[in-house]
Amino acid sequence: MISALDIFRIGIGPSSSHTVGPMRIAARFLGHLARKGLLPALARIEAQTQGSLAFTGSGHRTPEAIMLGLMGFEPENTDPNQAEAALIELSATQALTLPDGRSIRFDPAKDLVAD
Repeated sequence: MISALDIFRIGIGPSSSHTVGPMRIAARFLGHLARKGLLPALARIEAQTQGSLAFTGSGHRTPEAIMLGLMGFEPENTDPNQAEAALIELSATQALTLPDGRSIRFDPAKDLVAD
């Protein structure tokens, strides 16, 4: 039997359809690089959104979801208070800590692009 939780996902708002996917994709991207042994070569990340994610993304918090995914947050277990604190710190330091423990420069104003 399939439950409602198998079909619907809850994520940071106001629109989980614009946050859950981008958060997962950002985290999976870094996981993929780590599995392939490419993470040590990573020096910069630029995330681009298109379509409805680009047109309505900021109003639906898509950029925040991408940044949280890059910081290792997952939609199913994200504490909103911890997420907001992490976003504030990222904005202040402009440093993104990678899964291997290294930090790279990440300026949301320049490294998040809506096409």
